Amino acid sequence: MTSNGRAADTILINGRIYTVDPRRSWAEAIAIVDGRIVAVGGNDEVRLRAGPATQIVDLEGRMAMPGFVDVHNHILMGGQAELFEQRFPGTATLEEILGHVRKAAVAAAPGQWIFGSQWGADMLAVLNSADALERLDKASLGHPVLLRDETAHNRWVNSKAMRLSGIGADSPDPVDGAFGRDPKTGALTGILIEAAAGIVEHVAAKDFTDDMAEAAVAQAVRSNNAYGITAFQDAASVLPVMAALSRLDGKGALTAWSVTSIPLVEPSFMFGLSGDALLERRDEFRSAHVRPNFTKIFLDGVPGARTAAFHDPYVADATHGAGHRGHTLVSQPDLVRYIDRSEKLGMGLKVHCTGDASVTQMLDAIETVRHFNGPTPVLHHIAHASYIRDEDIRRFAELGVVADLCPMIWFPTTFLEGHKEAMGRERAERFWPVADLLDAGTLLAGGSDWPVCPIPDPWSGIEGLVTRRNPSGAFPGEALWPEQAIDLETAIAIYTINSAQASGLDAETGSIEVGKSADLIIIDQNVFDVPPGRIAGTKVLTTYFEGRVVYQR
Repeated sequence: MTSNGRAADTILINGRIYTVDPRRSWAEAIAIVDGRIVAVGGNDEVRLRAGPATQIVDLEGRMAMPGFVDVHNHILMGGQAELFEQRFPGTATLEEILGHVRKAAVAAAPGQWIFGSQWGADMLAVLNSADALERLDKASLGHPVLLRDETAHNRWVNSKAMRLSGIGADSPDPVDGAFGRDPKTGALTGILIEAAAGIVEHVAAKDFTDDMAEAAVAQAVRSNNAYGITAFQDAASVLPVMAALSRLDGKGALTAWSVTSIPLVEPSFMFGLSGDALLERRDEFRSAHVRPNFTKIFLDGVPGARTAAFHDPYVADATHGAGHRGHTLVSQPDLVRYIDRSEKLGMGLKVHCTGDASVTQMLDAIETVRHFNGPTPVLHHIAHASYIRDEDIRRFAELGVVADLCPMIWFPTTFLEGHKEAMGRERAERFWPVADLLDAGTLLAGGSDWPVCPIPDPWSGIEGLVTRRNPSGAFPGEALWPEQAIDLETAIAIYTINSAQASGLDAETGSIEVGKSADLIIIDQNVFDVPPGRIAGTKVLTTYFEGRVVYQR
């Protein structure tokens, strides 16, 4: 060991270490002291930091790289899905969904709620019928049932769940939501759009305890670590999320950096304290690894349910007729106030925008605030930056707005099939203008929107960014707007250093550099040496967080 510092706790040697540091993209070895990187370079120079007790890890030529930073997930919902829900793919048929419900009902205790996810966005018309509801009632064996769609904005529930929630045939649609009704008879179908979903979620949540929330978040963090994620931004951090993260960190059990996004208005389809009451308490939950540094609002809904806000109308249907464009959920003056308030608190605002009109409204509001307040170091996020007018592309970089790219559906999916039904094929396929945003100088950050995406595996998103094809093999031969494909180096940066910068963690993580937290992963193949269609098959062998192994395959 040299005389200029203490011996390393751990040294990794003989690796193909991709640093995501433009000054030195590749290295053979790194040394770690007290969870921090103290040396990056060749084997011989880094070995100088070894001492008698140093653990030497021989990578045997395997590739290592920084841990991933997921800029947009729902950590509590992801853990809930894994621990407490029936899981089925977005491609599940009605019969397959009913089979999952029936299986859970047979095993459930009397009166127990049955939760499940995630029915496909293209299933809305199939489920929105009195006949489908009757079949769900029969499969549920008298249990209340709540099934979430793959957007996480809408639900399908049975008659028992509606009765427990006070929803009846004469119930008026809630503001910013709707009860699904059979197009032929007008009878309730159990479909709940946007705010209507929250009515049942609040009732079902009464049985969800603090201990269950903590267990769900703990499970979710373990799952994230298994996919190489060592930092994340929770995208809608109501009180149960904040409390569970804080408790876990207090126990030394939070093995990832965590940035939270406090909703300024309680989301219509979630539960838990939010808004001013939670903002006032935010520092109560701040800890070594929990950073409550963002706010959140939902500016519109989702295209498949025709609740996203667009400049041009949707395809006419029996419910909406001609000329329906969706609408935004916040007025322009209020949006300006939300941005201004967030900045005065030193917090970025993460805004859910899935239609091009909501993107325009958010950019307009930021431009207004910039006019009055001048420059700011605070970064605001537009999530999901998926449908954008050409003239708005350049405004992201001009206004310093992050494009929060998620979920991992920049390739053909059931999501897209639902969009085609609602918008028409041509408009629906102008989805995720990633290369155009990049060319305009936008800071692009990568997320999963897990559990909207069933697993939070960044490699699926990275392959999709490179190929614009579905990595699972679904929709063979189809590519979504292939002109928007980007190179692998850029895609990896989006999921590491870019996301770290966007969430305010770049001083800690996102690249392998001296002084940063030793957050890194060892993987089973060098992704630069395999065909693009094999990137998503990459497996994480080991995940390190602050220099300690938190996942071993």
